[in-house]
Amino acid sequence: MPTVSIFKDTLEEAIGEVTEESFGDLCFEFGLELDDVTSEKEMVMKEKNAQAAEGCSERVIFKIDVPANRYDLLCLEGLVRSLKIFKGNMSCPNYKLSTPTPQPQMRMTVAASAAKIRPFVVGAVLRGVTFNVDRYDSFIELQDKLHQNICRNRTLVAIGTHDLSTLKPPFTYEALPPKDIWFKPLNQEEEMDGNRMMEVLSTHQQLKAYLPIIRDSPVYPVIHDSNRVVLSLPPIINGDHSKIRMETRDVFIECTATDHTKANIVLNTVVAMFGEYCTKPFMAEPVEVVYADDYPGNVFAKPGEKKIYPQLETRRMTSSIARLKSHLSLKHLTEADVCGLLRRMGVPCETDKKQKDLLHVDVPITRSDIMHECDLVEDLAIAYGYNNLHLEVPMTFAGAGEQPVNHLADLVRQEMACAGFVECVNWAILSRNENFTKMRREEKFEELWRPVANPHEYCPSLGAVTLGNSSQAGFELVRTSLLPGILKTLESNKAQQLPVRLFEVGDCVIQEPTREVGCKNVRRVAALHANTKSQFAVIHGALDQLMYSLGFEPEHEKTTASKRKTFTLVPGEDPAFFPGMQANVVVDGIVIGIMGELHPAVVSSEGFNANLPTSAFEINLEPFMEWM
Repeated sequence: MPTVSIFKDTLEEAIGEVTEESFGDLCFEFGLELDDVTSEKEMVMKEKNAQAAEGCSERVIFKIDVPANRYDLLCLEGLVRSLKIFKGNMSCPNYKLSTPTPQPQMRMTVAASAAKIRPFVVGAVLRGVTFNVDRYDSFIELQDKLHQNICRNRTLVAIGTHDLSTLKPPFTYEALPPKDIWFKPLNQEEEMDGNRMMEVLSTHQQLKAYLPIIRDSPVYPVIHDSNRVVLSLPPIINGDHSKIRMETRDVFIECTATDHTKANIVLNTVVAMFGEYCTKPFMAEPVEVVYADDYPGNVFAKPGEKKIYPQLETRRMTSSIARLKSHLSLKHLTEADVCGLLRRMGVPCETDKKQKDLLHVDVPITRSDIMHECDLVEDLAIAYGYNNLHLEVPMTFAGAGEQPVNHLADLVRQEMACAGFVECVNWAILSRNENFTKMRREEKFEELWRPVANPHEYCPSLGAVTLGNSSQAGFELVRTSLLPGILKTLESNKAQQLPVRLFEVGDCVIQEPTREVGCKNVRRVAALHANTKSQFAVIHGALDQLMYSLGFEPEHEKTTASKRKTFTLVPGEDPAFFPGMQANVVVDGIVIGIMGELHPAVVSSEGFNANLPTSAFEINLEPFMEWM
């Protein structure tokens, strides 16, 4: 959770006199927490550096914990504005674009080369900004906090701010070899190229952490003005030529990104927070971003397309007032009460003129955290007051009970244990190499947004759900099959007494485009048998026994007196298994799993390095919830 530090005297200039107790209560009412009250001198003293503390300020500092998704509260300006709105001392500002005349409209041309490394750029201009020491420090600190938070340490978005009076538009955004980029980096004494910059900044206490983002790329992103003056080399450093000073009045903001949505959020946040210091408060001058005709198109940008930033329009949402009140048991509130409470949270809204229960919400650019009706419920609860909510016991009995699929999974575990198999529990997240390459399976991205023909179809190679910002190479995606995890366990235990019999019952995640989240969990069971020689009959027998316990028997053994359902084995084509020595398990025409001898490449040094003949099966348990 981010922590925002603000001086007490600066805060009092904005909202009036406060004490530690009164401000703590106000923060609590607004859903925040006053974490600490200190001073610069006291913080240095805590580090046992009395000599350094002698020259430090004794101004009282309030440290406030704010939610990680409330980017508008990461600076004094946003926090004060939100508290004023909450207390009813001001209404939500109307953020809008100015008419750029008499100056020509700012233009940023994006070259095709930029798409190779950092494809998106957005921009805005703040005219007539008045800085003082506190405002300047807040301006810099907001950028740092955004970089650490939504920007994911500049990997997703990098912010550049420049003194527009030192530059000559229009601007160009391109990617060039490091040797072709010459400029004087911010606060450096010499002019250098991209390679020399990397060398110099490799010892910089803060910036050295960002160098790996582009260091190994053959080209670096760079922004020039019309005189080929370098504004910035994102995401590393700005040019010294256009650095912001206390005397700066016109600020040019550019955000380069690998995530277009987050770039918009970051740009809007900076514009909204410091737009109040402009000659015309809360007004930004637009920047036209033009993509080159040879730019490789994507979902956000097309060749030759022109876009205007910042995009300050509100986002329209609708909600049911009755549903909002029901979630919090606030049925006594009127429609006007609900609107008033949400407006206190900086969310403009009004009831429909015809349907009084229908609420129209205009989500401002500062509230990117509002994505669903449940976010409105949270704001309504904060505005009403958590301490004012009362526990309401429902009249309906809701006795606790085990989920049917969990009960089935427990029965399957017991059956496999009785068959002599040892259960293992593996990570649900693994690497793409383990989930696909070592299993000799291809990730079918072309099927990523196409529904599977049958919801119970066994499909271990459908495009996986991947992690957007994985911190470890081994944790890249959610498993689409249980077998890779069991094989990793076998690889770690191949020195144990043979034979090795392992099984796992757990969830895999498969693509399901019809669902809101685009995927779903599927409960499966998988088992393997490994020995010095192939013993396929063991795994075949374990599958037959498990199916028999689930109320199924092989179709060829079906008798007229038997009331059991049947399953069949048909030849399979899974590349993880040996050709001609595998079979799909089919029930009612649906392939629910596979069984067979694993391919030698899967269990050799090319794969999981078990080096033992291994047979295995994996089946879906979800269909049995309907068949049993």
